[in-house]
Amino acid sequence: MVTRYSTPRWASEDLETFRDSVRKIIRSEFEPHFDRWIEQGCVDRDAWRVAGETGLLCPSFPEEYGGLGGTFAHDLVIIEELEYSGIGIAFSLGLHSTIVCPYYLHYGTQEQKDRWLKGMVSGEIVSSIAMTEPGTGSDLQSIRTTAEEDGDSYRINGQKVFITNGQLSDLVLVVCKTDPSAGGRGISLIAVEGDSPGFVRGRNLKKMGLKASDTSELFFDDATVSKSNLLGGVPGQGFPQLMTSLPQERLVIAIGGAAAMERAVELTSEYAKERKAFGKALIEFQNTAFQLAECKTDATVCRTFVDHCVGEHMESGLSAERASMAKYWVSERQNKVIDACLQLFGGYGFMDEYPISRMYSDARVQRIYGGANEIMKLLIARTL
Repeated sequence: MVTRYSTPRWASEDLETFRDSVRKIIRSEFEPHFDRWIEQGCVDRDAWRVAGETGLLCPSFPEEYGGLGGTFAHDLVIIEELEYSGIGIAFSLGLHSTIVCPYYLHYGTQEQKDRWLKGMVSGEIVSSIAMTEPGTGSDLQSIRTTAEEDGDSYRINGQKVFITNGQLSDLVLVVCKTDPSAGGRGISLIAVEGDSPGFVRGRNLKKMGLKASDTSELFFDDATVSKSNLLGGVPGQGFPQLMTSLPQERLVIAIGGAAAMERAVELTSEYAKERKAFGKALIEFQNTAFQLAECKTDATVCRTFVDHCVGEHMESGLSAERASMAKYWVSERQNKVIDACLQLFGGYGFMDEYPISRMYSDARVQRIYGGANEIMKLLIARTL
């Protein structure tokens, strides 16, 4: 079992009991299927229903919608345990529970909440959010997808790319422009059901890592949805909705990165104690010991900062500046630590059958999505 490098002030006995339960569910219900998910390029649809039945989806949501009435710490536990198991963000429960579904909970009309939230919590509705476009990544104000009013409906036209859960999602929250002449003030979020006329899923994209996660192109050719699918019911609110929600998304990325570093150090320490070279264990060589000492220090510092940010987020709300710092710093350290750990495995680290190899491939995107780290630095620099 991976050792968590700190005990935060918001930890509790109930959370540890919940962690034990989550760990058992992951071990029995998900881990046996993970290799097959990698081969097929997506998680089984039934796994989402199992996650819903066992309380792993949206645990912080109110009980009236089927949630556990917990806190963000419950989501954190699930994200960490998936990382500790080796599945990580390839099974995108964190995206669903902490990034996409909260848009509906916080900004949706009562009718929208009643229509969709229970299905999201049960696993009957898999969600995704469509921000990125072929020519637009971190610059959301430059998106070109439009939604034009047509009586009681919107007609959506445009293309999205790199959309997690794109193949499986039943409900896609599309970032689009309802008023192209208004810049950021013309951006709205519109929910598109998977069977909407004019909505077409492209190919499941082949990726460097996260191979069990379906990542897709999405096409909207006069895709028609009811005006009742406009999140919150008022056009032009999309950009402030996104800006308010992005700190939690970036914190989630940092949480996963901190847990991944802890797992990498543990796997490599165990390997270094068992692997012999020149008649002694690798751990007995000073270079190995020093490398692991640096890695554990990096992981511990990141963990401490992440836990501090989680505490702020739960108590008073995490600032965009702090969230950017957490996402940037942890993802950079995560890549550094896992690279150093892989090096200590030698040739075996390059083999996919060794977990450190998959961790290396999966970690690289952490510096890109959720806003590229260059954008994180820009956001931090604006506060100077």
